[in-house]
Amino acid sequence: MSKLNKLDLVDMLCDKCHLSKKEAREAVDSIFDEISDNLLKGNEVNITNFGTFIPKSRSGRKGTDPKTHAPLEIKPARTVLFKLSKVFKSEINQ
Repeated sequence: MSKLNKLDLVDMLCDKCHLSKKEAREAVDSIFDEISDNLLKGNEVNITNFGTFIPKSRSGRKGTDPKTHAPLEIKPARTVLFKLSKVFKSEINQ
């Protein structure tokens, strides 16, 4: 299993859309910036036939330190969930 990174996306966009590296990098950066900005505002980002990014807030809770078994307070946090679309999920499971 190999990994795909941002530079790989830029290279693929250059090849498929016949863009310069600079134009492709700006396009990829713009897409990620828009996704990030909307998630920070609390908006869901739905990409058809791919999936949905869902911003979520976790409330604070009490926990236990696994090493010392001492009680500790876990602070509230924000996170992002990703839910695959049904179409993409069925393609992966074939």
